[in-house]
Amino acid sequence: MKSQRQAKIMEIISTRNVETQEQLLDALREAGFHSTQATISRDIKELRIVKELTNFGIYRYTTSQGEVSGTFSARMNTIFRECVTGYDYAQNLVVIHTLPGLASAAGSAIDGMNMSVVLGTIAGDDTVFVVMRDSNAAAAFCGEIKNLIG
Repeated sequence: MKSQRQAKIMEIISTRNVETQEQLLDALREAGFHSTQATISRDIKELRIVKELTNFGIYRYTTSQGEVSGTFSARMNTIFRECVTGYDYAQNLVVIHTLPGLASAAGSAIDGMNMSVVLGTIAGDDTVFVVMRDSNAAAAFCGEIKNLIG
């Protein structure tokens, strides 16, 4: 449940301007996750979520830009270890299957890594399409997923 909640948090902050923990808690409740403010606070720390000043002069939650280390970040590790149910590639396309409702979080995590070999992602409810620069990059990416989730 924790990994699903954290994946939903990542999805929420990537698609909405969330200024407070209360707003985040309300958004989680709307999505069917019932939690306490203390739990959300711990999740924010674990996911390394920070507040940034927007162009409109308000603060909003976002992921830390300094988080990425190596090929996969801690956020990606959590999402993939707990939520990915399958994956494969064909030429330069990678298809990732997740638990229902978590594909957007996985796609957002991939996009947030700013990898030069990833041209973009499209996420549905439980499937993410990742367009890679070439078939070698797709094969290597699937190898990283395999190493991560076993």
